[in-house]
Amino acid sequence: MGDYDGDADRDYAANHGLKPTRFPRTSRRQERIRSVLARRQPDLSVVLEDVHDPHNASAVLRGCDGVGVLDVHLVYVHEEPPRQSFARTTSASAAKWMRLHYHDSIDACYEALRREGFCIYATALGRESANLYDLDLTLPSALVFGNEMRGVSDAAISGADATLFIPMQGMVESLNISVACAVSLYEAMRQRRASGGYDRPSLTEPELKALEADWLRK
Repeated sequence: MGDYDGDADRDYAANHGLKPTRFPRTSRRQERIRSVLARRQPDLSVVLEDVHDPHNASAVLRGCDGVGVLDVHLVYVHEEPPRQSFARTTSASAAKWMRLHYHDSIDACYEALRREGFCIYATALGRESANLYDLDLTLPSALVFGNEMRGVSDAAISGADATLFIPMQGMVESLNISVACAVSLYEAMRQRRASGGYDRPSLTEPELKALEADWLRK
């Protein structure tokens, strides 16, 4: 690319503790990475519980990247995780721009989220479930999505702070899991944009620098 500066690349690598690379690290790429990281939402997270279809898992990660989610929590007890979807070395995968956290149980996952101050919403149909559009998703929020056939587990429901549903106007009562995740995340983005949540970085300066250095290696 025309804006590659080898000396600048070597200087950047030295200043950030990186090894010089033979691949161009253009100023345009650096600026895009900084811009994307400035809009990452560390207080908006997604939990996947036994989601086994690789297309669904990949679509969820693309949706997460699209709205600025940084952390995705993975709980696999009854299913094998679709490894290819979560491989950070796959060039087309959104996983390389995520921090993926594996947990042995939903309880362990919820405990980790609560230590970070998250309110946990499990997606489930039920009389007590809250309408997605009535929730304040500008607050630290973790959205839980379950297996394609079984949905979220009883433990995921009972341990959550609340359950939510997406209102439907047709005969079918629910959406595909990756679609449901996208709908929910983009409602969160709508609320956060309206409140200025994307106008300033939510990550600390050391976090931004560490992630920038990591992303520039990819």
